[in-house]
Amino acid sequence: MKNENQGKLIGKVAVITGASSGIGQESARALAREGAHLILTARRPDRLENLRAEVQALGSRAEFVVGDARQESTASKVIETAIKSFGKVDILINNAGIGNYKELVETRVEDYDEMMDTNMRSTFLFTRHAVPVMIARGAGTVLMISSIAGKYGIGGEAVYCATKFAQVGFAQALDKELRTRGIKVGVICPGGVKTEFAIGKGRTVEGVEKSEMLEASDVAEVVLLACTQSPGSRIIEVQMRPMSQALI
Repeated sequence: MKNENQGKLIGKVAVITGASSGIGQESARALAREGAHLILTARRPDRLENLRAEVQALGSRAEFVVGDARQESTASKVIETAIKSFGKVDILINNAGIGNYKELVETRVEDYDEMMDTNMRSTFLFTRHAVPVMIARGAGTVLMISSIAGKYGIGGEAVYCATKFAQVGFAQALDKELRTRGIKVGVICPGGVKTEFAIGKGRTVEGVEKSEMLEASDVAEVVLLACTQSPGSRIIEVQMRPMSQALI
């Protein structure tokens, strides 16, 4: 258990979407090790319960809300839970996301809606509900977990790229809108990460295991870095790739 008097995020409260696996799960661990209290949300209660137990074993507190990040009712409930449990929201990590890699002519309208709603609508909803709480306190950090596909178009991923470009633009605009109110807004754009992301929708378990992609913990360390900047500085954008791969 971490000493309660140590840690860069002692007293901070962080909301993490898509927290049941991958980058969200590793980010929760990284922030908890630095003393942050967490509100976790995803659709799998068993995983959230296990993660809450891990966080509490590290000496931090955690609550979770089971729900679909695409629904406004989930976003409002999560922020309400944060206020009820901890009285504030210091950090929002918009991590919920999906991928479905297809050529354009194979992409259905339903595929488009699912990706856009999961990746961008959820980002809008959680940010829309968290930001007023941050404005009232004059401080906060909002992070979007986008992708290298939000910076460079990739064949066979047109709709996925569109959702991730949208997150980057959203973050850039909000930085201009919220910086003068004391709120830091940043976006993290990793390349492929070894998680269950897009398994069966363009990726395979074997392919991911054999790849030289980033580890989820690599991205979580950058999330932590963005959350622990001094009051006078902010991380606006980070692009990440493994050493074995070119930028594009």
